[in-house]
Amino acid sequence: RTCDQLRCTACDFRVSLFNDYIWDESCDYLFFRNNMPELSKLRAKMIKKKGARAYACQCSWRSIDELTDLQTEQRLRWVCGKH
Repeated sequence: RTCDQLRCTACDFRVSLFNDYIWDESCDYLFFRNNMPELSKLRAKMIKKKGARAYACQCSWRSIDELTDLQTEQRLRWVCGKH
């Protein structure tokens, strides 16, 4: 389980999550900066993968397909935004 109210302290943007998707390897900073949070634009780089979850804010992104402790990711600056 993960918090569904994550917020990025670097870009001050809400972290979006998408069940059963991963991000294409060609994703880059400018893609997310220009397209968040418009799902219709983000779909261009989303790949369907059952059991996975794609996370993104305007400055960081991550695909998860196995149990992972996101707190160990030094580059991610995501914190619980509401609880």
